Amino acid sequence: MQKLGIWIVIIFGVFLIGCGLLVLFNPERARRYIGTAGSTPFINYFEISLRMIPAAGLVLAADASLFPEAFRLVGWFMIGTSLVLFLIPRKWHHAYALNAANRLKPIYLRLLSLFSFAGGGLLIYAVY
Repeated sequence: MQKLGIWIVIIFGVFLIGCGLLVLFNPERARRYIGTAGSTPFINYFEISLRMIPAAGLVLAADASLFPEAFRLVGWFMIGTSLVLFLIPRKWHHAYALNAANRLKPIYLRLLSLFSFAGGGLLIYAVY
């Protein structure tokens, strides 16, 4: 299971780097994606379920990583917040996403892409 967790974390790191590229080069498209969170029941529950995969990967890979406590903490935090998102009304989730999409101007998104690159790279480094 630990090897599966490591692979999930590596794939998640690559995904974060890809998100960073999208945000850096096409921030308007990224804003549209952010605004769709929770927009339909399918998107809402699919998105929440999907986010639990890297969360579980962090927990499974924790002992093999350079930062086992951080991996466990972040993984369990993501699982917990996903469970909360399952319980709150979908419209609240969507309203929050729309608000975030409207407030995140392209320049802010481009600056935030650096955190996506750093986070993705750090995840891969920590388990590789």
